[in-house]
Amino acid sequence: MTDESVFDEMLGHGETIRDPYAQFDQWFADEDPKRLRAKQREAEELFRLTGITFNVYGRTEAEERLIPFDIIPRIISGAEWARLSRGIEQRVRAINAFLHDIYHEQEIVKAGRIPREMIARNSAFEPTMIGLRPPGNIYTHIVGIDLVRTGPDQFYVLEDNARTPSGVSYMLENRETMLQMFPELFSKNRVQPVQRYPADLLRSLKASAPAGLARKPTVAVLTPGIYNSAYFEHSFLADEMGVELVEGHDLRVVDGHVAMRTTEGYKPIDVLYRRVDDAFLDPLNFNPDSQLGTPGIMDVYRAGRLTIANAPGTGIADDKAIYSYMPEIVEFYTGERPLLENVPTWRCADRDSLAYVLDNLEDLVVKEVHGSGGYGMLIGPTATKRDIAAFRKKLEARPRNYIAQPTLSLSTVPIFSRTGLAPRHVDLRPFVLVSPEGIKITPGGLTRVAMKKGSLVVNSSQGGGTKDTWVLEA
Repeated sequence: MTDESVFDEMLGHGETIRDPYAQFDQWFADEDPKRLRAKQREAEELFRLTGITFNVYGRTEAEERLIPFDIIPRIISGAEWARLSRGIEQRVRAINAFLHDIYHEQEIVKAGRIPREMIARNSAFEPTMIGLRPPGNIYTHIVGIDLVRTGPDQFYVLEDNARTPSGVSYMLENRETMLQMFPELFSKNRVQPVQRYPADLLRSLKASAPAGLARKPTVAVLTPGIYNSAYFEHSFLADEMGVELVEGHDLRVVDGHVAMRTTEGYKPIDVLYRRVDDAFLDPLNFNPDSQLGTPGIMDVYRAGRLTIANAPGTGIADDKAIYSYMPEIVEFYTGERPLLENVPTWRCADRDSLAYVLDNLEDLVVKEVHGSGGYGMLIGPTATKRDIAAFRKKLEARPRNYIAQPTLSLSTVPIFSRTGLAPRHVDLRPFVLVSPEGIKITPGGLTRVAMKKGSLVVNSSQGGGTKDTWVLEA
C-alpha cells in the first residue's frame, strides 16, 4: 500500500502502475523473492570488493562506510526527461553567466536584482577572480543540480552544486552493477546509457583547455588525498579517463606552467580537474597553511596557461541564500521564466523572515547557507523539542548563516525490503558538463534514497543509499 497523499513514481497516487514502470512490474511479478534477496546481497558484495566507500565526518575520526545500494531502479520516461533537461540547461547557462557577471561588471547588482551585500559579504565570493576571464569563459565545467519531485509534473530544484559536485562514480557503478546482475531487464526496457560519462568528461575538459596550445591538452585530476570522503570517486574518474591522479605535492610551476611529476621528469598540465576547495589550492594566494595545494598555481591560471575545473570562486553559486535569488538570476540572464521552480525559501538574514521561521520551526527545514552533505540542518517535523530549542539559539545568534524552506511532500520510489517493495523518499542529482562546445546532460543521474521508512534525509552521510536511475528512450 502507498500513502495516497504522497506521489509514488511507480504507483502515482493510487495502486495503478505508471507507464514507465509497466515492463519492470511485469518482470518483478515473475521473479522469485529469494533470488532477488540473493542478488541484493551480491550487489553489496560487489560494492565491497570494488571499494565503493565514503567517509563520514563529525566523529573523533572519520568512519569509512559502504554506501547502501538498492536493486530496484528508479525509472523516468523519455518525455519527463526531455522537460527536465530543458530546465537544467537553462539554469546552468544562467549560473555560468551569473558567475561571469559578478566577477566583472556586476550588472545584476546594478539593476537591483540582487543586493550588493549578498555578493560583497559572501564568504564564497573570491576577490582574486575579479576581472579574470577563464579559458573559454567557462566557470562551471561540471555541475550537479539536485531535484525533488512532488507530483507527476512537479519538479523543484533543491540546490545547485557548482563547486565540486560529487556522486557521479556511484551513478556509473550503480549502472554497471545492474547490467551485470539483471541483463534481461535491459533487454525488456530501452534505457538510455550513462557509461559514456568519463569519455564525455574528458572531451569536455580538453575542449576547455587554454587557447593556442601547440599540443594535445593534458588533463589531470587533483585530489586532497586518500582521507577525503570522495577519494574513491577521484581515483575512479582518473582511471576511467586514463589521466593522472595527482596531489598538490606532485605539482610545481615550471617555466610558467603547472607541471606534474612523472618517471620521466615534470610534464606540463593544461587542464586540472580539481577536487580541492578554493582555500587550499594555492598557499601563496589563499590559505598559507595549506598542504594540499601548489604554490603559484593561481599565477599560472591568471596568465591563461591553465584551466581549473571548476573555476575558483564558483562556490558562491552553491550558496543557499544566493539560491533563493535563482528565479531572478535565470530571468535576468536568459530573458525567460525559469522552467524549473525553486523551493520557496526564507532568508533568515531578513528580520521579518527570521521572525516567521522562529515561529514555525517545527514545520520547516532549516539549512546552513554553505552547508552540504545533510550536516548542520534541522528538519522540523521530525526534530525533538530539544533539537528545535538548540537550533533556535543558533538562528538567533547567526541568522545570516541560515535559510528555511517548507517541508515538501517528496515523491517515493520502491526499494526492495524484507517484505517486498516498500516506498522511500528520493531526490535526483543530474550531472551536467559545460565546455565551449556546449552543454551535455547525462540521462538520469544519481538517485539518492532515504533507506529508513518516512525519512526525508537521503544523504549517504546521514544513512541514505543510492539506486540506478533509468531514463527510457522516447
